[in-house]
Amino acid sequence: MKVSRIAATAAVAGATVLALSGPAFAHVTVSAEGTAAKGGYATVNFKVPNERDNASTTKLEVSFPTDHPLASVMPQPIDGWTVKVTKSKLAKPLELHGEKISEAVSKVTWTATGKGVEPGYFQKFPLSMGQLPEDTDELVFKALQTYSNKEVVRWIEVEKDGAEEPDNPAPVLALSAATGSHHGASSTAEESAAASAAPAEQAAAKTTTTAAEPADSSDTTARVLGVVGIVVGVAGVAFGVLAGRRRTTV
Repeated sequence: MKVSRIAATAAVAGATVLALSGPAFAHVTVSAEGTAAKGGYATVNFKVPNERDNASTTKLEVSFPTDHPLASVMPQPIDGWTVKVTKSKLAKPLELHGEKISEAVSKVTWTATGKGVEPGYFQKFPLSMGQLPEDTDELVFKALQTYSNKEVVRWIEVEKDGAEEPDNPAPVLALSAATGSHHGASSTAEESAAASAAPAEQAAAKTTTTAAEPADSSDTTARVLGVVGIVVGVAGVAFGVLAGRRRTTV
């Protein structure tokens, strides 16, 4: 009986390790290249890992915050993808470089023209954006990840202070303190170009994927932990079976 309990415990432990390792590489996240300073401009990357073994990620839709609208968003071309920048009218116009802005970006959508992000890989989707707000410490973006099998994963849950991370957290961009020049990580030339870019050019911009990059070390670690969990569980079950046979023989 004691041996059987040990075997059962080992099997459960292995399954638990596997279950916990899954979400480690599943999140869609956003981070800045360098600094995302309040009041400035920044280049950010939306990182999209493929969390499925039998389907590719073929579409990414990122909704922009309405409480802190951004007037200028420019995508970087990525091989194998097209991109569409959608703008909406603002209830209250913004002032940017001394001019009144009556519309802001509400959504950016990337669509694969080829295989997309295949299993075991991730893709970064870069954007230059601004002018970043000065009255908040973070920007929350909500993202929809679509797979080749038509499955849609909704990364839209906002984490609350003191609570555990939700199953499908929305990407959050942390903002640093404002700099004296308000240029953030971008140069003056980039800021001017971003502010003057025509909406039609933004909407028509094409983006594409660098051949999908291999998953990072955290992904590999999670998978290794999962395999170890399975091995431990199987070993435990086998040990229990052999012990039972020995008792029977005796």
